Formats: sequence, structure tokens, C-alpha cells
Amino acid sequence: MTYLLHIDSSSLLTGSVSREVGATFQTAWQKEHPDDTVVYRDLAADPLPHLTPAAITGRFTSPADRTEGQAAAIALQDTLIEEFLGAGAYLFTVPMYNHSIPSGFKAWIDQVFVNGRTLFPAPDQVPTRGRRAVVVTSRGGGYGPGTPREGMDHVIPYLRSVMAGSLGLNLDIITPELTMAHRNPAMAPLRPQAEASRARAHEEAEQFARLA
Repeated sequence: MTYLLHIDSSSLLTGSVSREVGATFQTAWQKEHPDDTVVYRDLAADPLPHLTPAAITGRFTSPADRTEGQAAAIALQDTLIEEFLGAGAYLFTVPMYNHSIPSGFKAWIDQVFVNGRTLFPAPDQVPTRGRRAVVVTSRGGGYGPGTPREGMDHVIPYLRSVMAGSLGLNLDIITPELTMAHRNPAMAPLRPQAEASRARAHEEAEQFARLA
């Protein structure tokens, strides 16, 4: 039996647009796949450690020679990698923080990016190649063509490189924008656009769930 690996990385446990759109996707996905399960990881409620010297050096040390710290770090990596490789589809909620991804999600990427396990020199060797993945990346402002912040989005280009390029995932991206419009009085004129963007994101989540 396969499963959907759902990873949330918003630091907000409530009131998060990325989490809300992700929940819409998961609900729709479960309707389409009633016999499959969901494996859920919340990187805010249960944060992962960033890479340590032990986590890096342990990769190049034989199991018999690893220190206690190296063994613990590699055991965590193995758990995360096996969880990632065992999934048949993926849902990642990755809001924009300061023009980039949350550090908690970067920590997850660093833990699972291991040569010979998830990374290989040839694309046809990558075990997750062609698997479907949906990313929900919300942002407080607007970053599209013609906006003042055009070119400052370092989330989508990075995720395309990492998820599609290195891991070979068949990636769909949902981008609810202007999420700060209802909190920032200066953005009040943009609230109708924000609501439309959020509604469109939920619609896309349901559509992509039927394809995943």
C-alpha cells in the first residue's frame, strides 16, 4: 500500500494559508485514494535539527566506527529518507519567509539529500523520478511579472531545482499570494485580489489531488 507524504513547514500552527490549502489537497486526495494512507510530518510542531558535524561526517564513516553522535544523526537521516522513498505522492507546504523557504524545510532537505540514497549522477537512477508532488507556497505580497517585487521570489526557482531537478519529482506548484492583505492596513485595497488568489489556490489543490 502506498501513501501520501504530507509535510507542513509553516511556523504558524493556526491561521496559515499554506496549511489550509494543503489540508484541502489532502482531503481531496483521500477521497480519490480511499485505500491509501497519509504520513504526516509537521516541521514546526516537531522540528528537525539542522545538519551537524556528526551528521555530515557520519555519512562517510563506517557503521562500526561511528561515534554515538554520528550513529544518532545517521539513524535520523535513515528514518527520513525511508519515509521519503516509501511515498507514492507528496504534498509540501512551503510558505515564503524573507524571499526564501523556511529554515525548517531546508533542514529536512539537508537531511534527505544523500548521495546513493536519494541523489544519483544519472536522472534515470533517481528512485523518486516521475512521482507526483504538489507544493503550496504562500506569500504575503505579490511577486508576479510587473509587480515591484518581481525577481525577488527565491522559493519557486529553488524548489524546482531541488524537487524537480535533483529528486526528479513531477512538480505542481500552487501559489496563494497577498496573504498579508487582511492584516496590513496598507494592503487593504488588495484584499479582493487576495481573496481571489486564495480561492483559486483551493480550487487548484482539488484539481491536482485528482491527478496525484
